[in-house]
Amino acid sequence: MLCKEYDLEVISPPCDPGSERWSAFVRLQEDISEVMPYLNTLWKNAIYDHENRILTMVRGGRRYTLRPHEVAISNLEDRQEAQRVAERILDEINRVWDRRHEIVPSYEKRHQPTVMEIYKLLPGGNCKQCGDPTCFVFASKLVAGTTELTRCVRLYEAEFADKRARLEEILGLVG
Repeated sequence: MLCKEYDLEVISPPCDPGSERWSAFVRLQEDISEVMPYLNTLWKNAIYDHENRILTMVRGGRRYTLRPHEVAISNLEDRQEAQRVAERILDEINRVWDRRHEIVPSYEKRHQPTVMEIYKLLPGGNCKQCGDPTCFVFASKLVAGTTELTRCVRLYEAEFADKRARLEEILGLVG
């Protein structure tokens, strides 16, 4: 087991005072740098910087940033959710570490998609069916990991199947 003990700090994001969403910092005694290339292999939507030992992933509307002695998690409802999510991600890290001999590590540095890359693949039209005022705002939220692709109703029409498949690939929703 790699991650055994941790301290949890839950804060309101300083860039959004009074926000109803919270961020958590899981402070680890152990250095988790060695597991990052294995996670990079399994987490197809991860952005990995081997040189700086940082791995970032968006999943379920949350952003996870792993550093040698810390896991930062954004978009949490409260401290109880932060505790559950922290335990779940640490359990996943430990399982991958235990299976590392079965996994080929990847040092590939993928790039994070830009808002404009995502925007160009959306159906367009600013229909607002997703709940956002414009497609560009929706694309921004997709890149930030604060919304789900399924909220774009028009994207699931037959004529946009190719764009949807490309977006799913870019956003790491496939595989």
